[in-house]
Amino acid sequence: MLSAAEIPSPLGRLILMADDQGLCRIVLPGCGPVRDHRTIAIADHPLLAEAGRQIGQYFAGSRTAFQLRLSIAGTEFQRAVWRLLTRIPYGTTKSYGALARELGGVGKARAVGAAAHANPLPLVIPCHRLVGADGSLTGFAGGLELKRQLLRHEGIPEANRKRQRKL
Repeated sequence: MLSAAEIPSPLGRLILMADDQGLCRIVLPGCGPVRDHRTIAIADHPLLAEAGRQIGQYFAGSRTAFQLRLSIAGTEFQRAVWRLLTRIPYGTTKSYGALARELGGVGKARAVGAAAHANPLPLVIPCHRLVGADGSLTGFAGGLELKRQLLRHEGIPEANRKRQRKL
């Protein structure tokens, strides 16, 4: 059984979902409603309340990393990419190619992009911190404007991305 809650954010309404194991999905504005016959809305679910609190702190500028119990399903490669995404520090970016090199080959950059696009927990797993090799904004499930807003929120104006991506 999945539990869901909607929370306000500067981006718009977010939908948070949890199963018995942990937080399993965040739906960004514009990514469409989640329809799942297993979903029930429970406003006072403790994990969803904690996730909402931490996301609120992130947008208030008092949290730079999340500490939540997660329940994420994906391939071994996707989970490896998602683990590395959580290691990109707040306020910095990394290129798809640089992340691919950490996984054993620059030729995996497109696969890294596909795994980032499949990320079920944007914000918590910060796929918005991935940029093109030249620092340009490329791909984001929530759209490039949302990605731009998140990077600005973290203090990364567009002009500074080229310098930041060299992690």
